Amino acid sequence: MSLAPPFTAETAHAKVKKAQNLWNTQDAKLIAKAYTPDSIWRNRGLFLSGTQAIEEFLIKKWEKEKNYRLRKELFAFTDYKIAVQFWYEYQDAYDGMKWKRCYGLEDWTFAEDGRMRKRQMSGNDIEISEAERWYKDGVDVNEVDISEAHW
Repeated sequence: MSLAPPFTAETAHAKVKKAQNLWNTQDAKLIAKAYTPDSIWRNRGLFLSGTQAIEEFLIKKWEKEKNYRLRKELFAFTDYKIAVQFWYEYQDAYDGMKWKRCYGLEDWTFAEDGRMRKRQMSGNDIEISEAERWYKDGVDVNEVDISEAHW
């Protein structure tokens, strides 16, 4: 199955899960290859462009965000665009290793070859306790019940 546009419901869902699994590797160099050389990003209040800048951003991200675990779910799609909801948890190395969860949305636009040429991310972090964690060791992030009851 091709994960290049134009997307169908099946290929859009598969593209989201492939991105989720790739980001969970925390391999900045490998992840950066999924973006076009001139890809543009907005990550919260930060704007950057190009795979080198993306790789550098991700390296810094995971210097701070330890024990990172991410889940992405398809929100909407068109032929060349995908919107996702995401939730990730991490320990903040710059804030006493406190557990945090980020809730957010992303807007992705793809090139014909299937690499992402634009990514806009909006997210909010909240501090959580150990008991509030969803993605504990041994838990499949895809099996966690993400519902309003957990918010």
